[in-house]
Amino acid sequence: QVQLVESGGGLVQAGGSLRLSCAPSERTVRNYAWGWFRQAPGKEREFVAHIRWNSNTYYADSVKGRFTISRDNAKNTVYLQINSLKPEDTAVYYCAAGNIGIIASAVRLPEQYIYWGQGIQVTVSS
Repeated sequence: QVQLVESGGGLVQAGGSLRLSCAPSERTVRNYAWGWFRQAPGKEREFVAHIRWNSNTYYADSVKGRFTISRDNAKNTVYLQINSLKPEDTAVYYCAAGNIGIIASAVRLPEQYIYWGQGIQVTVSS
């Protein structure tokens, strides 16, 4: 069982930036495909970003151009750089590890991911 630990969340003003980190309990970053999801109060969990084994990335339309997913195999960490934050970005953010072979058409589906972090709060004030 791989445990994922997110960090880097917090309270930020609109227009600000944060960098979320996700560190697995084992040296496994290179062995999985990675995604970030978020869940706002009263809403369903939604896809945010994904990075494949070949470093191809995918983003939700609502965050494209503002969010950047990346991974550092040497540091065994996955990141989500979030810029130009908006109040509607307020949510609990989750990182997730999936099978390295997730096909492009499936990266937005939560059921494709095997392991999930506990989530971290991001709050954007207006």
